[in-house]
This record gives sequence, structure tokens and C-alpha cells, in this order.
Amino acid sequence: MRPLRYSINVTLDGCCHHEAGLPPDKESMRYWTAQLERADALLFGRVTYEMMASAWQKPATGTWPDWMVEWQLPFAETIDRAKKYVVSSTLSEVDWNAELVQGDLAQAVQLLKQEPGDGIWVGGVTLPLDLANLGLIDEYEFLVQPVLAGHGPTLLAGLREHIQLELVDRHEFQSGAVAVRFRPTRLTA
Repeated sequence: MRPLRYSINVTLDGCCHHEAGLPPDKESMRYWTAQLERADALLFGRVTYEMMASAWQKPATGTWPDWMVEWQLPFAETIDRAKKYVVSSTLSEVDWNAELVQGDLAQAVQLLKQEPGDGIWVGGVTLPLDLANLGLIDEYEFLVQPVLAGHGPTLLAGLREHIQLELVDRHEFQSGAVAVRFRPTRLTA
């Protein structure tokens, strides 16, 4: 069964708005590219899918926009070619190498996890909360930014039950950010 990994940038005070932390740099983009390469597929909710597509979907011209700098290209190429699944009750179709996921979320994600492969990567705010509440996330990865945002959406706000985690990896960045990766501990009777 392939694991479902939740990854997101988060400030020290728990804000997970995409503009709240430090701006991307070469080191963080290399890190996120490597994390995406560990996944066979990406799982997005509608909002995250639309936001990511607007920034990282290769234009029909086949040429990346002028605003994109060279060190962003590996990330752009990786996310652009990745297989994507989009959970939405409002979209009727998707593009960008994506497939629409509708219906029972738990059942649909369990089926995706049962497919062979190395893993599924999920980002965003709302969908990961639903997946955490269903107990479907196998790994949590937070790139903790040395910033206090003071406002914005917070990490897993509304989680129904306490989830105990164990640290499995840690990586420090020159910027002062720290990536920490956790797995839920499984209680045995």
C-alpha cells in the first residue's frame, strides 16, 4: 500500500497560508522538488489544484513564463508532469494530467493508496484536515518557517481527535526554516 504524505509550509504560529512564510529560495525549491519526486501522484482539493495550476502548469506554448527563474524550473517540471487527483464536488472536469475524484472521500483515497507505487503527496488546508480526521495520512511533513504571521488559516484547525506523532526526519535550512517529518504512532492493544 502506498503511503499518503501531507506536506505544507507553516509559520511558527501555525499559519499555513502560502504567502505567510519566507519566499521560496533555491534550497527550499530543491527540497520540495525532491519531495514531489518521492510521490507517484499528487492529491489536491479544488482550491489548491487551481492555485498550483495557475502557477506551475506549463503554458500551451510549451515555454515557461519569463518570471520563472532557472532554479524554479526543476520544481515546475516535476509538478507539471506529475499525475494529479483532484477532490471536488464543484468541478466537472480537470486538466493538467489530473483526474477528478468525487463521491466518498475515504473510499476513493483508500483505493488510491492500494495502487502500487511509492506514495501520494497531498498539500493544502481543507482536504488534509478531512484526511487526518479519517485517519488516512501516513506521514506529516511541515516546513516550519521562522516567521510569526499573526493571522491566516492555521494548520489542521478543527481536527476532531488528538493524533500522536513520532519524528522520523529533520532537515535544517540556511534560512532558519526546519523541515520535520512525522508518522502517526499506532497504538496497540
